[in-house]
Amino acid sequence: MSEKDQNATSGHGRLFQWLDRRTGLRGLLHKALDEPIPGGAKFAYVFGSGLLFVFLSQIITGVFLAMYYVPSADHAHTTVAYITKEVTAGSLLRSIHSYGSSLIVILIVLHLGQTFLYGSYKGRRELLWMSGCILLALMLGMAFTGYLLPWDQKAYFATAVGTNITSEIPVIGSWIKQLMRGGNEMGTLTVSRFYVAHVFLIPALIFAFVASHVFLFRKAGAAGPVKEDPIEPRLPTEPFYPRQVLIDLAFTLVLIGVLWVLAHFHPVELGPEADPSDTQYLPRPEWYYRPFFQWLKYWPGASSIIGIVLIPLIVGAAFFFLPFLDRSSERRPWRRPLSVGIFGSVLAGIVSLGVLSYRGDARDPGVAAQLKTQNEETKTFMQAAFEPEPAAHTLQAANVALANPDAAKGKDIFQQQSCNVCHGDNAEGTAAAPKLIGISNKFPPEKIEALLHHPTAKMTEGGMTPVDLPPADLSKLIAYLTSLK
Repeated sequence: MSEKDQNATSGHGRLFQWLDRRTGLRGLLHKALDEPIPGGAKFAYVFGSGLLFVFLSQIITGVFLAMYYVPSADHAHTTVAYITKEVTAGSLLRSIHSYGSSLIVILIVLHLGQTFLYGSYKGRRELLWMSGCILLALMLGMAFTGYLLPWDQKAYFATAVGTNITSEIPVIGSWIKQLMRGGNEMGTLTVSRFYVAHVFLIPALIFAFVASHVFLFRKAGAAGPVKEDPIEPRLPTEPFYPRQVLIDLAFTLVLIGVLWVLAHFHPVELGPEADPSDTQYLPRPEWYYRPFFQWLKYWPGASSIIGIVLIPLIVGAAFFFLPFLDRSSERRPWRRPLSVGIFGSVLAGIVSLGVLSYRGDARDPGVAAQLKTQNEETKTFMQAAFEPEPAAHTLQAANVALANPDAAKGKDIFQQQSCNVCHGDNAEGTAAAPKLIGISNKFPPEKIEALLHHPTAKMTEGGMTPVDLPPADLSKLIAYLTSLK
């Protein structure tokens, strides 16, 4: 070794010793990397490390997305469209974040399946299993709260269905629904609450339970292969470093490759902005919620409390308290036919419900046609150039109205008639009523006047009442509406 290399090595050694004296770094590395694995390193143990990596990926991409996102019904969709269409690598980051949520669900199922088949919840690992179940629920909560944030048609209506389901819970269901929505209807309060839960509350809980899960895992020790005793390991052990570290690293590289390929070649699409007045839209949740979506169809009316509350509660409780229900020390799956059979049946039932949901949509001509139309609308929106906030959101809109004295007076009439309560202060639309910007591109002034006098059935259902104004005031109101280009 040359003198230069020796000096560099000596310098690095002194830096490490300086850090070690102040942080105990050597002891931390020894504790983390020298964990004994009964039976040696295995590919079957990679799913926990893979989950941790994807979760960190979600945090990193989520931070970059949050730099541009505005959590309000007025701006959420526009900011996501800006990220997708204008920001450099914005579509790639958003796609990685979206596919990452699906990948987390897949890895959780694989991790829990491996843990169950290996009987790794046995032998003083009850709290470890229960913390993992809580992490599963929190990850599903992350996926649910993040689904609304783009505020497009798919996100709005799927979340509307999801929040409506909570009202089936006896006594407190309506209260939970209002708490989630911030009221009876979905709007800015809903977006802001889901955003806070998705970015702050649930991640904080996940960090806490990941820390406790790792602590409990290290406390109980690795369970090892199925033939190992869950309480008194007898097989020779192998340190976590280097073989298991290299296996986990290789699996992480595969996950990185999968996420990049999907995000690059099949970027996640964004649909048109949410329109609560659209009664034709068919909501469909993300694939991992499809089984539950199909399950709801079998429990109409009064029976919904059984299918939506009672049965999921029983299954969830049995899953959560599994280590207390199965106290045998036997870990080999072929020696546990009852528990493995029940687990396999539940898993097969969940998969079957998802398949039935997709097949039912494909076999119903009306549903298939509507879903095809919705997909075409999404593709059309994605192909269109990015459009900034509607002019009514800016001072320019006010100047356009003020340039026309009749339009300026018409804006006052618009507010005096409380039209702004439903349609927004600048007619930009709310959760209760659609935007009126660009209405002159759809209807001539005489048609607008006719609609004001005689609203359609759809408008009446939304709360619209006939406008009764003197001809001069009505003319000014129409002038204001036609000025909203």
